[in-house]
Amino acid sequence: MNRKPLFAANWKMHKTPPQAAEYVSLFWGAAEALVPRADIVLCAPFVDLETLRLELAPSSVKIGAQDCYYEKEGAFTGEVSVPMLAALGVAYCIVGHSERRRLFAETDEAVARKTAALLAGQITPIVCVGESLEEKQQDLTVQRVSSQVRAALGDLKAEERAKIVIAYEPIWAIGSGLADDPASANATIAMIRATLEGLQSARILYGGSMNVSNCAAFCAQQEIDGGLVGSASLDARTFVQLIKSTLA
Repeated sequence: MNRKPLFAANWKMHKTPPQAAEYVSLFWGAAEALVPRADIVLCAPFVDLETLRLELAPSSVKIGAQDCYYEKEGAFTGEVSVPMLAALGVAYCIVGHSERRRLFAETDEAVARKTAALLAGQITPIVCVGESLEEKQQDLTVQRVSSQVRAALGDLKAEERAKIVIAYEPIWAIGSGLADDPASANATIAMIRATLEGLQSARILYGGSMNVSNCAAFCAQQEIDGGLVGSASLDARTFVQLIKSTLA
């Protein structure tokens, strides 16, 4: 199946608006040349989204958010709605990242509601799933990851599932420098595709200590369609080099 590669930068809590503007000035020209062969997304903190909208106006690089809330408006202090993101030109939004689940008690139910709200608002969800080191050591990867996939996407129609992006990020690999084995990640992603109807057409990324040295090996795998990239995306030139390494 022909699925266009996708590379999404997750800046996490990095970069002020001036720093985001400087990043784009270094990034977008080289990235623009790659867009015909791969979709590229910059998932930035909320405070940077307007800067990206202005700085990326002539570019095909897409804007992404790192979270959202599932209600359209209301008394939800500190939250940002899908319509608010859409007004800033956001095309993608991460939901269910393990840091959100672990540090902010985000539940499977909340991930499912955010995913549905994003689809309704014409923003592509990037739904994160992954197992802990303890679960991996106990051979519970399949059980844990399939459970997360079903919880987030089980109530959607098959054609809706085909439109979303899934990021398989083993929790133990995030920020640790210890990436999964590419063949192992490929097997897990193949399992994800088989979990629910429609996921055979969805793009599924790998994330977790992906860098310039290992990205090509992951993306050479049949089931892996790109990467959700953390620390290796914080430097504009490094992120361009990472993407280029997979398209050579």
